[in-house]
Amino acid sequence: MLPAVLRILLPSTLLILAATFISAPLAGPPPAVTFTDLHDFNSNAGDPFNFQIAKLAQGRDGNFYAESGSPGAGTVSQFTLSGGVSIVHNFTGTDGQNPAGGMTLGLDGSLYGETVFGGTSNDGVTFRVTPGGAETVLHSFAGTDGAAPADVLVLGTDGNFYGTTNTIASIYRVSPGGAFKSLHLLSSSDGNIAGQLTQGSDGNFYGGAVSGGASGYGTLFKVTPAGAFSVLHNFDGADGYGGSPGMVQALNGLFYGTTSLGGDSNYGVVYKMSSTGVYTVVHSLNGTTDGSVGLPLMLATDGNFYGEAQQGGSASCGTIFKLTTAGVFTTLYNFDNTHGCNPSGYLTEGTNGILYGLTYLGGAHTNGVFFSLNVGLKPFAALLPASGKVGSKIGILGQGFSNASVVTFNGVKATSVTLTGTTFLMAAVPAGASDGFVTVQTGTSKLTSSQKFIVHDSWGSGTAMPTGVQLPAAGLINGKIYVAAGVSSSAIVSTNQVYNTSNNTWSTAAAIPTPVYGPASAVVNGILYVIGGYIDTNGTPSNIVQAYSSATNSWTMKATMPTARGSAAAVVDGGMIYVIGGNGSTARLNTVEKFNPASNAWTTEAPLLLGKSEPAAGVVGTAIVAADGYTLSGDTGDNEGYNVSTNTWTALPSDLTARNANCFATLSGLLFVAGGGSNGSPQNVAESFNSAHKWMTLSSMPLAVIAPGSATANGLLFCFGGSNTGVALQGVVYNNVQIYQP
Repeated sequence: MLPAVLRILLPSTLLILAATFISAPLAGPPPAVTFTDLHDFNSNAGDPFNFQIAKLAQGRDGNFYAESGSPGAGTVSQFTLSGGVSIVHNFTGTDGQNPAGGMTLGLDGSLYGETVFGGTSNDGVTFRVTPGGAETVLHSFAGTDGAAPADVLVLGTDGNFYGTTNTIASIYRVSPGGAFKSLHLLSSSDGNIAGQLTQGSDGNFYGGAVSGGASGYGTLFKVTPAGAFSVLHNFDGADGYGGSPGMVQALNGLFYGTTSLGGDSNYGVVYKMSSTGVYTVVHSLNGTTDGSVGLPLMLATDGNFYGEAQQGGSASCGTIFKLTTAGVFTTLYNFDNTHGCNPSGYLTEGTNGILYGLTYLGGAHTNGVFFSLNVGLKPFAALLPASGKVGSKIGILGQGFSNASVVTFNGVKATSVTLTGTTFLMAAVPAGASDGFVTVQTGTSKLTSSQKFIVHDSWGSGTAMPTGVQLPAAGLINGKIYVAAGVSSSAIVSTNQVYNTSNNTWSTAAAIPTPVYGPASAVVNGILYVIGGYIDTNGTPSNIVQAYSSATNSWTMKATMPTARGSAAAVVDGGMIYVIGGNGSTARLNTVEKFNPASNAWTTEAPLLLGKSEPAAGVVGTAIVAADGYTLSGDTGDNEGYNVSTNTWTALPSDLTARNANCFATLSGLLFVAGGGSNGSPQNVAESFNSAHKWMTLSSMPLAVIAPGSATANGLLFCFGGSNTGVALQGVVYNNVQIYQP
């Protein structure tokens, strides 16, 4: 029997397929795995029951909280680690009915969740509830903005919650105070019935849909915090069917998830996918020893995934399994009905290292069980949130805390720590903290955070470049940043230095055929285009276009640019490369030319309002922005926006720090500019410019530089090399790598 919420989420054809299973002999769990039936739910004794796709959330008090569909209109209940169960809130219908998906702990210590029905229009609600049971409806769905939410809310890095609805598929954002925004309504080509979301390291949200898409078998998709939506993968049945369980991101940057059906035996698959949609089936569930109907995966502190199959297994009651990032699949436990049947969704790793979960059916009273699974993982500290600026307050969950507990952020001691009981404390991020693990030392006991803490608005460093350069080309291809050409302290170089962002190491690739410095550069479809630049020490500008393919490790020549130039900026928009400004043979240029990589052809666009070289440029909102630069009169903070559809430039608020030859790029809709030269002197000022046309001052670069190479990867801005003069063959040329975390 499938839980009621799956009857909502899955089409009837899927239910027919999911109802047939083949039994196999019982295979007990490996010796290292200990399953414990902590509580058998008893509806006759007033227990909560009818747990639907439920996720336990550990609260500040160390207890777990989850939703149940019964009794009445549903509940929010508390679970102690020893198996005690109590109802903290009963829904009435007007404040929600049939809660599903599970709970999410908020930064304020409250729990956040959704109900499938109830509320003003009976289309479901998003709610907040305190551990004491005080509930607040944050938003009542009205159909036009979605209906029947039934998945776990995701706490975004911006402090808002993100979720999906089902019968009217939508993706939405809601603040802890209830400010609501519908981000995207899914069409049939997007996928029908949106499922669980997860936030990637790039700040975007990834999820799946039950059906719809190109073949009707569902999709996997990406959506930005602003609501820009794109389908990454269309299931075809053979590679999976029904992507609603969603996915989680591993330390290798890939996303791993499950499908409800499809695959070799039509019992679901486990897959991996890159952020660009490169999809691979890792394992097909067989319905017997593996189980069937995959549920959401959980990434544990050992770097492996743990998940559940809702049905199948030796007793047709489902299984618990483990998956490594290398694809090794192991069934850890077969539910036997006596101790639970049909697991209800997520496993949750408590800060004691033990996994906890719920079943929909089975147990002594057939109403399901609350269970634990000990797979030998160590206790740890959980961070809420796992990122912040210096001075921000960070919650830490664990056990055994006291007034003697010492908190460090990547080795830097926090001087402001507030204790709340033995399972929660609050610490302020200390000055000097950098990205890394947080530890809590209490006597001889030391807990380490399960993930690295990210210090926002901060600078770090990477491994030094083999050859220091300024004015190079740079671009990201498949997780590696290629820093090509440029000028060293003594010569124009042809080197193509390759920085691996995943392991912070350098290698080399095929040298550029014609060494240049000061070119514009851009990457389209995995090809690095090096455009123009100076070809000799006299500063003679060129119009050649050299293209590098990492797939073949080779260079080819493309159609020459109409105007020879160096010190220009290149921006990619809609697959086209816009080359902006620069230095010609006699003057700073206002010309803008567009290159179409598909047709290998150039066109001339509307000119800048002011001719300038060395601008910082990128896409902000719907406009291409070109800020700063150098004119014949000197440095300028001139800032202009280009509308691609109307082919027009408009003046924007100027940068208060007039400069040129910055490290620059756009990240999460913001243009970041750092360093550069002002009146010939290197600067370390860093700023951002947003779509509301506002400049913001950021943390300064550690080393002031002019004319470094610029690239982005994993939500970070990388600044390669540069010099203290910005003039070829003069001054000090650096080989350092400065990395900014927004």
